[in-house]
Amino acid sequence: MIYGISFENLGQIHPFNYDEKLTIDQKIVAESDFGVEIGSVISILSETVEPKKAIIRIASPEDLKIEEQNVKDAKSAFEISKSKVKEHSLAMRMLSAKYTLDRSKLIFFFSADGRIDFRALVKDLAGIFKTRIELRQIGVRDAAKIVGGIGMCGMETCCSRFERDFKSITLKYAKTQQLLINPSKISGVCGRLLCCLAYENDSYLEILKDIPDTGDLARYNGKEYFVSEVNIFSKTLKMRSNDSPELKMTFEEFLNGKGERVCDSKLPEETDFPELDS
Repeated sequence: MIYGISFENLGQIHPFNYDEKLTIDQKIVAESDFGVEIGSVISILSETVEPKKAIIRIASPEDLKIEEQNVKDAKSAFEISKSKVKEHSLAMRMLSAKYTLDRSKLIFFFSADGRIDFRALVKDLAGIFKTRIELRQIGVRDAAKIVGGIGMCGMETCCSRFERDFKSITLKYAKTQQLLINPSKISGVCGRLLCCLAYENDSYLEILKDIPDTGDLARYNGKEYFVSEVNIFSKTLKMRSNDSPELKMTFEEFLNGKGERVCDSKLPEETDFPELDS
């Protein structure tokens, strides 16, 4: 069977193959991108999914005991690494550390604005911990997921509470939802666009289906009008023409009157927004 395995709390789910039946949240031992680690069964996947690798075994009590000690030692290693970063005067922020199950590798995660020459730091850490050292630089969104925080909604950030994968968020999401394009209002603690902009975007697109945008030319009851305002919250739009007063109507009234968009006034470059980097 194919199982969805995660090696981190709210980490990405990877497909692994195993012949025996497993249960959700059961601990297993498998090889991740970093080495042999203990993971959790998150889901049972379709047989059509191509497995990444095979699960080595079900985690034994001894494996779990080793993992518990590894977690404690990794916390101590993390504190030491932070002091070493200061000693080497490196412009980097250490975020977390973890051992592989067999302790053949100690991985440190950090964030930095640019490239960092940490060769001397790695040599120093290897001398202390007597194992292979790997330093992995991660982006601001992944850093926020590790550190956590409180969002502008007053709740814990989505990425550290339940989100496993970062979706691609663009300014077009905010424009569709008619939000004020103010970076302080639509950005999360990571400085990137809010992940929650994607949660209701499909609903907004469904509401706006066949509704012209502000600035478009529309036809209603056989006559052409300029769309001066679209309000998605009240589900109303305003249209005007040179020889008639402004019309205000609901989306339903517009569609029932066989209203339609004649042409889009926006230039291509106005509707293309670069996707956010993670």
